[in-house]
Amino acid sequence: MTENPYYYTLIMACATVGFIILSSLLLGGLARLIAKLFGLTKVKQDNTFAGYFFAAPWIVGFLIFVVAPMLASLYWSFTNYRIPNAPEWLWFQNYTRLILEDKEFRSSLVNTLFLTVIGLPLQISFALFLAVLLNQKTRGERVFRMSFYLPVILGFNAAVLLCWRLMLNAGNGIINQIIRALSNGFLPFSYLNRAIIFIVELVNAFFLGINNQNFILLNKVWEAGFPAANRVPMWVQTPLWSKMSVIILMVWGCGSMMLIFLAGLNNIPKELHEAAEVDGAGSWMRFWKISLPLLTPYIFYNTVVGMIAALQIFEPIYVLYRDNATLAPTAYSMVYYLWRATFRFNEIGYGSAISWVVLVLILIVTIIQFRLQKRWVQYELY
Repeated sequence: MTENPYYYTLIMACATVGFIILSSLLLGGLARLIAKLFGLTKVKQDNTFAGYFFAAPWIVGFLIFVVAPMLASLYWSFTNYRIPNAPEWLWFQNYTRLILEDKEFRSSLVNTLFLTVIGLPLQISFALFLAVLLNQKTRGERVFRMSFYLPVILGFNAAVLLCWRLMLNAGNGIINQIIRALSNGFLPFSYLNRAIIFIVELVNAFFLGINNQNFILLNKVWEAGFPAANRVPMWVQTPLWSKMSVIILMVWGCGSMMLIFLAGLNNIPKELHEAAEVDGAGSWMRFWKISLPLLTPYIFYNTVVGMIAALQIFEPIYVLYRDNATLAPTAYSMVYYLWRATFRFNEIGYGSAISWVVLVLILIVTIIQFRLQKRWVQYELY
């Protein structure tokens, strides 16, 4: 038999198509049999067969590629599994080690909470700001919409993130060059830049102190005082800025949130704004009393989706810090730590335990958000 890779590719493609057709027939036949057992008419039996026949590729794919891996991961989380060795049953030792002993996981948890608590509000605020601007119906509106949504299309792929890595270089990166030019030409911007640097470094030093269980770095930042006039952010060169670089990328990718807010603004009845304007309300008062309350459902949606994404962030950290052994631990997220344990140290069982802990945390946070929405989400004005 010829060893042509195209031949084997053709065989696998045909086998896949055959499997899809066969599984669809089996699932449709099973659904029709169940409908027959419940005494449904011949027409309803045929409709049931047709519905499940066409839905079968998704259902079977979900079972094979989602349910089966999840069950395997759940089993492996209770084992010591290192490829190519067979899994060795450990009961709850992986979870005990993860929660009570693993300091690096606790650091990754603190880092992830930092990205969520600091980065997500900035991301939502910037998305809302852009949506309000685009809702003004100015010339070139479509061009601006496309430009602001482009980062979502590009995504966090390696090429884009490598470009950001170059732009965030402290010495010759374009971002710091723009900051230097503005600081030299506009004195108030220089003071604003230095104030932001001071606040960011204090906050990051505090969180690093929580991770390291000492606050020596925080004391050094405080004793150094207000930054000098020539200071610029050290984006990917110091632990004090490692997480802020990731937050910058989170804010940059807020285009999908912006579209959600823009849809919400367009759904607000114009009559409400017109009536408020007649009563003498200014633009800021109309936004605060009308637009913002009616946008709370959209804020809630973006908060839920954004928090899930923030708790699972991986790509920016991987590209920016994967080859920097000094800075990488200060930016580890839980998912990055999961990847590190699973694929770098071949601890499949331990990595599975991390994945289930992350899943439980996401479920808990999401449930809390849904429970609290009644206190602040407003679906109509009274």
